Amino acid sequence: MFDEKMIYLDNASATRLDERVLEAMQPYFFKTYAVATSEFGYSQGIEAKEALQEARESIASKLNAESKEFIFTSGSTESSNMAIKGIMMALQKKNKNHLIISKIEDFPILYSTKYLEKQGIKVTYLDVDNYGFIDLVQLKDSISKNTAMVSIQHANQEIGTIQNIEKISQICKERKVIFHTDATHTFTRLAIDVKKIPVDLISVSAHTIHGPKGVGGLYVREGTPLTKWMDGGFQEFNKRAGLENIPGAVGFAQAVKLVTGEENEQLIALRDYLISHVLAEIPQTTLNGHSKRRTPQNANITFHFIEGESITLHLDMNGFSVSTGSACFSRSLEASHVILGIGGNHERAHGSIRFTLGRYNNLKEINKLIKTLKEIISELRKISPLGKD
Repeated sequence: MFDEKMIYLDNASATRLDERVLEAMQPYFFKTYAVATSEFGYSQGIEAKEALQEARESIASKLNAESKEFIFTSGSTESSNMAIKGIMMALQKKNKNHLIISKIEDFPILYSTKYLEKQGIKVTYLDVDNYGFIDLVQLKDSISKNTAMVSIQHANQEIGTIQNIEKISQICKERKVIFHTDATHTFTRLAIDVKKIPVDLISVSAHTIHGPKGVGGLYVREGTPLTKWMDGGFQEFNKRAGLENIPGAVGFAQAVKLVTGEENEQLIALRDYLISHVLAEIPQTTLNGHSKRRTPQNANITFHFIEGESITLHLDMNGFSVSTGSACFSRSLEASHVILGIGGNHERAHGSIRFTLGRYNNLKEINKLIKTLKEIISELRKISPLGKD
């Protein structure tokens, strides 16, 4: 069981599995555990196939998509790799060798793009403003006759800023360019209707909505060219090889069903309460991202003149789990590219803390966090060598 003494506020990284999700998954570990087979296979395989299809239909319906347009993957990292590499591989033969992304995309997009650059693909990295929004005029000006694809995240993984994918997708449609968005942090939190928004590919994942880790999906609009980039079997409409994670797919579908509009409103209220009280009660703090156009669960705040890892470690000792944009906590040993991308300096990046809320957080926990933060920040600033002048 989870440690009830710890107050977990890193739900953008991973969420606690909902017991109702586990209950839905269990039969597919111990009873119907066969590989999904066709209607001509044995009964347990047919049952597994039916469960997989039911899960696919349920998740696809949340996007108002057809079930045949939804491919199960191992998570949003694979989904974004599949989208970026699969589209560029398909269109490079047609002399479409140009890709456009923003400078603050998550690592699956950034590193897939860097890989493609080594293969000769030309990439334009769009600037963002102080809130993290791309410039739609720069996007229009960057699209050329050789542009194959634009990939702009729905919302940022660190600062929560929500891009205007409605306008971005319209621009791409008018210019006949494929548009992909990473919706890892918005799926079920914000409405996405593919019948109304002309987006071609969407990456989603279960791990951010109290579903199981290791399962996600990629929406691919019918008719979108996508080269298969992982070889093996003929699963997932021959778009992705490998045995389907049926328990994971069933759990993902159940997790999607359990997210409600009421829950999202509660997250927004907690988020705004946390932000307003921290900014009002702790001096020398900066909110990163837009104050309103941000994901319901995200509050990213810089505490100036202190290193983020010091705050994180002290919060951990006081029973709170959070993440930081400090280089010391990054496996790449680099400060947050997102904070630097929105015009922040290294000091602002190093002092940034991301608080991300989930289903199991409440007002009592947030009040305890605010009280603890005030004490920690005060003590750390007394011994900090930064900003003394």
